[in-house]
Amino acid sequence: MNTYRIRSTDGITLHAKSMGSPDAPALVLVHGYPDNHRVWLPVAERLAEHFHVILYDVRGAGESDSGRNVAAYRLTQLAHDLEAVVDSVIPAQRFHLAAHDWGSIQSWESVTGQALDDRIISFSSISGPSLDHAGHWMRKRLGSSEPRAIIEGLRQLTSSWYIMLFQVPVVAPSMWKLGVGRLWPKYLSRFERVQEQHPNPSQTADGVEGVKLYRANFLNKLTGPAEAFACCPVQIIVPARDKFVNVSLFDDLKTWVPELYRRDIDAGHWVVLSQPDLIAQWIAEFAFGMTQETRPAALKALAVA
Repeated sequence: MNTYRIRSTDGITLHAKSMGSPDAPALVLVHGYPDNHRVWLPVAERLAEHFHVILYDVRGAGESDSGRNVAAYRLTQLAHDLEAVVDSVIPAQRFHLAAHDWGSIQSWESVTGQALDDRIISFSSISGPSLDHAGHWMRKRLGSSEPRAIIEGLRQLTSSWYIMLFQVPVVAPSMWKLGVGRLWPKYLSRFERVQEQHPNPSQTADGVEGVKLYRANFLNKLTGPAEAFACCPVQIIVPARDKFVNVSLFDDLKTWVPELYRRDIDAGHWVVLSQPDLIAQWIAEFAFGMTQETRPAALKALAVA
């Protein structure tokens, strides 16, 4: 495994790792909150048999530097971080992208942007919608005259209760420092039914700093969503028992993703920990399928009409 220290556009240093043969197709994995790159290791170890896998700690997590203020965590800067990583580790090379939770949320900024639109071959997204897409989805539901649509919107707001809590500067960081960080493995075990194969030594710090991701992005994106279209084929992996992201949140995604594939799975939010074999298999199948001139029939069967 190779290790890198990479300088981003605003001077922040990011910690990255790679595994697998550099001659294999490149695949970048982006973690969510309150995790760091370690959450991907069970999946990455399996994918490294076929890919050159690149993982990195998002700013504020793991061994990467923290942002200087809340504004340093805006999605535009997080997209610059991904650019810095791939420009350093796989310069000028095209790559596949897979992400979980907040890693998916921030990766949508790149998938719907222009800076990497000629380099991202495919995107596998797990439990992390685009905030632009979610904003349009929420406006449509809450502005509807149909009770069912309004209930869908209200249900998602209920599932996202913690987002409003995170807008308060002191409360959530203090909770992490006062015990949430220490108890996090017990939460995953008891309520998510998963175990971390690679325990996170910076769990409390990751939880404290990562709150800024929510404060920097959610309110402005959800109240003023952009029209954001994907530049590549997208596979969404949707856990049916996700406590934080309702499955209906992806119902309108075809509007924004011309080539969309969907796989539903009976699992909770941390499916990358509970089902590493299957997640690695699905990411690999999709990536290999998207590099062939003719899409395999198996992938075509997954396409969202």
